[in-house]
Amino acid sequence: MNGLTHFDASGQAHMVDVGDKPTTRRVAVATGRIDMQADTLALIESGNAKKGDVLGVARIAGIMAAKKTSELIPLCHPLALTRVAVAFEVLPANPLSSVRCTVTAETLGPTGVEMEALTATQIALLTIYDMCKAVDRGMQIHDVRLLEKHGGKSGSYVAA
Repeated sequence: MNGLTHFDASGQAHMVDVGDKPTTRRVAVATGRIDMQADTLALIESGNAKKGDVLGVARIAGIMAAKKTSELIPLCHPLALTRVAVAFEVLPANPLSSVRCTVTAETLGPTGVEMEALTATQIALLTIYDMCKAVDRGMQIHDVRLLEKHGGKSGSYVAA
């Protein structure tokens, strides 16, 4: 076996059966960043962007995305999320200005929340892009990844 759980013995894609797995507390933290021109970041920080509170809207978009992950990722189980927190950090210009997004997703259930945290991160960053593209089409999303996950049979993972 190749270790890929979403394929059966004959190589066909399937949804993993988690029915016999114990309910445990599951936590995942994902991060990513969007690089932009300094003027774009200043517009975001001032709260005067044409479409409104960029980070506030992006936070809500990230939370909504976490809740809809199973509708976007074909073999992902729908989860009863107990918490989704979306945080933003403004990074100093080096050489571009950036906003880092960090998402923590939690559930009590038989399967993990890594996909929810990663999906929320991507959608929050894409929302920033959408709200600011009129002034900066050169923004770039980078380094979206899982930072850590806890709970379940495989235990904890913390990125190096």
